[in-house]
Amino acid sequence: MATDSAVRRVAQKEARLFFASPVAWLFLASFAAVTLFVFFWVEAFFARNIADIRPLFQWLPILLIFLCAALTMRMWSEERRSGTLEHVQTQPVALWRFVLGKFYACFALLLLALASTLPLPVTVALIADLDWGPVAAAYLASTLLGATYLSAGLFISARTDNPIVSLIGTVALCGGLYLLGSPSLTGFFDDSVAHALRQLGSGARFESITRGVLDARDLWYYLSLTVAFLALNVYVLEKERWARSVGTARHRTWRAAVVLLLANLVLANVWLARINGLRLDMTQGRLYSISAPTRDLLQHLQEPLVIRGYFSAKTHPLLAPLVPQLRDLLREYEVAGGGRVRVEFVDPAGDPALEREANERYDITATPFQVADRYQAALVNSYFNILVTYGGEHEALGFADLIEVRTAANAGAEVMLRNPEYDITRAIKDVLYSYRAGGRLFDGIDEPLEFIGYISADASLPEPLRDYKEAIQATLQSRAAEAPDKFSVRFIEPEAGAGSVARQIEQEWGFRPLRATPGDERGFYFYLTLADSQQVVQLPTDGFEPADFAATLEAGLKRFASGFTRTVALALPRGSAQLARFNLGGPTFELLEQAIGRDYSIRLEDLSDGSVSPEADILAVVAPRQLGEQAVFAIDQFLMRGGTVILATSPYTAEISDGRLRMLDWDSGLQGWLAHHGLQIGQTLVLDERNAAFPAPVTRQSEGYEFRDVRMIDYPYFIDLRPPGLAPDHPVTANLPQLTIAWASPVEVERARGRRIDQLLTSSPDSWLSDSMDTMPSLGDDGLSSFRPATAAAQDADAEPSFPPDGAGQTAQLSAPNADTQAATTAAQAAPDDSGALQPRVLGVAVQGRFDAFFAEKPPPQNGADSDSSAAERNAAPGSALSRSPESARIVLYASNDFMDDQILNATAVATGTQYLGPIELFMNTLDWALRDEQLLEIRSRAHFNRTLPPMAQRAQALIEYFNYALALLWLAALALLQWLLQRARRRRYARELKL
Repeated sequence: MATDSAVRRVAQKEARLFFASPVAWLFLASFAAVTLFVFFWVEAFFARNIADIRPLFQWLPILLIFLCAALTMRMWSEERRSGTLEHVQTQPVALWRFVLGKFYACFALLLLALASTLPLPVTVALIADLDWGPVAAAYLASTLLGATYLSAGLFISARTDNPIVSLIGTVALCGGLYLLGSPSLTGFFDDSVAHALRQLGSGARFESITRGVLDARDLWYYLSLTVAFLALNVYVLEKERWARSVGTARHRTWRAAVVLLLANLVLANVWLARINGLRLDMTQGRLYSISAPTRDLLQHLQEPLVIRGYFSAKTHPLLAPLVPQLRDLLREYEVAGGGRVRVEFVDPAGDPALEREANERYDITATPFQVADRYQAALVNSYFNILVTYGGEHEALGFADLIEVRTAANAGAEVMLRNPEYDITRAIKDVLYSYRAGGRLFDGIDEPLEFIGYISADASLPEPLRDYKEAIQATLQSRAAEAPDKFSVRFIEPEAGAGSVARQIEQEWGFRPLRATPGDERGFYFYLTLADSQQVVQLPTDGFEPADFAATLEAGLKRFASGFTRTVALALPRGSAQLARFNLGGPTFELLEQAIGRDYSIRLEDLSDGSVSPEADILAVVAPRQLGEQAVFAIDQFLMRGGTVILATSPYTAEISDGRLRMLDWDSGLQGWLAHHGLQIGQTLVLDERNAAFPAPVTRQSEGYEFRDVRMIDYPYFIDLRPPGLAPDHPVTANLPQLTIAWASPVEVERARGRRIDQLLTSSPDSWLSDSMDTMPSLGDDGLSSFRPATAAAQDADAEPSFPPDGAGQTAQLSAPNADTQAATTAAQAAPDDSGALQPRVLGVAVQGRFDAFFAEKPPPQNGADSDSSAAERNAAPGSALSRSPESARIVLYASNDFMDDQILNATAVATGTQYLGPIELFMNTLDWALRDEQLLEIRSRAHFNRTLPPMAQRAQALIEYFNYALALLWLAALALLQWLLQRARRRRYARELKL
């Protein structure tokens, strides 16, 4: 036998023998069937609602044990039992070629078995946004793990002549390797021992790769085990050639070579364990690696940054596997920091002084977790925290900030790191900005900035303004002396030169003459601006108090500086805390406040005084209700000064209480203001066939009566937005995989010259409108709720009209209905405003450009509290307000009051099994984009559980499941056909050679 073809011939022979046995086909069919059963039934893929194939690979390490044991159990034991092993050992071919040939045959069969699962990721990719990086890594891990199990199985098979003993021995050996790193065993030990066991366990290494990170340590672990078992296989067979009573130099050489090989494999693993940088993050967005925004932020460090991980030796079993992931990521921060970042890992329980410092100085305390050991269930106080310190500033992250948990009714909790890079980088940014806040402001300004005061001559100014001008000149000169190369001051008299400047500033920014009294015909100018090469910002001068100008100037300078915490003015609806406890009185936004407070300085704004805080860099108005003229004037003037106004408003809001779902009229008071700026919000609600599940109260009819239940239904008012419904090219929505927006209204935008309009949120082509306030689902005779557009219902000749023609303005009433009421309620839930046409609807929009003031042609509203003051008299006079905005002004409108409501977000979390923060992430992205602070925008929306499946009918889900079953059968049939064709070709070749 030629040595060059020996391996190939052995592999071909073993493969033919395998497919000639019915048992082999049974094992392949069983593997495919069990895999699909686990994926669709045990792990409930559709109920899990996550667009990944993690359930497949969670079970694969166990399934591969039995598959590989079945593939290898007869490889050598059958040779030994039938007496052909002696023939193999006497061939003039090295035994390692026979071992390698059998291994190749088994490995090829393993690949064929794994190929039967390939339709699963392809199916998921066709119906949702699948991250192919972890999928490719998981299949690589499966082949490596399978190779390890196969080599172990061949070694066991070479030791016995009984295939059943070989099967049991292989299962025991491979099962032991898997259990070494499993939580079932590591949970009994502290962190150091558990970490060592995870390094030895095949399952823990497998999970490390399947998350999408190819680490050289994990790859070498599997390769070294495979080589070790193959070497032992060759040694066992070679040893049987030797005379038992004679020991020769050759025998000693063999033993030494095998021992030396095994020792080198072990030492290589030990050496690689100390190296953290040899890894490739294959996840989309590089979830486990340092991104470019983080590296850029680290380059701005001027002082040493310390990142300290507080991890207890004994912690919860679900948190223990996350500690090595955080350690590796923090080491990357240390490398990327280039000497400016120091990373430490401590266990406070072992150092009382360190624990006291953590408790008292950093407010880091141990969290009690319930754990179980071999003898009892107990509580353990454990640390799972990260501390970031910089220049005396610090921020601590707890386990609740770092992890995300997903629960399911038929499975245990899944715990993973949510978005560790974002959380840690945000903490670094916060401490860096806090440190800079106490330093030089101009260090954060990159290009020259100019203060321009458009102020009339002193003779034209009222006496208080002459004094005010002198006061601000002193403040400006002091600031200019701090950074003469970055800040300059200039005063311009608009009336000079035949008033050319006056005409220019009125045309560009709406700066009109101010009047000291209503009868003053001459007027004067007193406008203060800051400008760079990109934008012009007007400084507010409402009070004309010299003491306030320094704070106003600093707030204006910070709008041009980077590295300082920005201020968000947030206006929320006023409500009663007692009513909010019962979900009454309108939406609440505690989660939104917390999210803004983590990244920005937040100021809860009361717009009723007619002004916005001068420190505010941006104004956000959420679910406004019955805003008066003073509030509208404040919003309008903030926009006129070049600011960004973010609005979340709709004519309706939902109230869910006591099993009732009611739609309430919600008058914002902004309809006229929005219409003036070219924005119209329809007096309707948008429904979409592509919607999200919602635990909604429903009306169930039985024997002429109605009952209220809470059921998980596909609710058309919960619109499920995905690209291209989420604008893929806009920074606000580019990195959002999915967004659920509740009870939204359509937005119409008037095209205007000089304005840029970006449609951020758009419903699907299968959406329609309804002006009915009866949004509470009712169940028909089939137990399903019915929400249908009029066009769809009209196609059903036997159906009742899809919507009651006079449903607008009605609220669902729960009582014993008559037959006509039952039929109408069951037939439809909403009435269309315009024939229910199916087409996309704009739900969110951003408009940037020049805007004309809402109060340009009329006097601004007078604040009654200040009506006697001279300032109020000036402001009440015609023309005292800004009449035109600069081009930097923006309006961002989201046409929903409820999509960020705490109650709705919590209800969505119940439906998805994990905390849902999509609307909050959208809002935070909007703030980052509007404030030109986009460092975190790129990485904020990365997470494990936010890639959800699109809405699908149960029939479609069943079709997908059965389609995968059919593909598995077709794959086996294709293998059988190929085997038959190859066997037929061999017979014909033999017949020709034998001339039969």
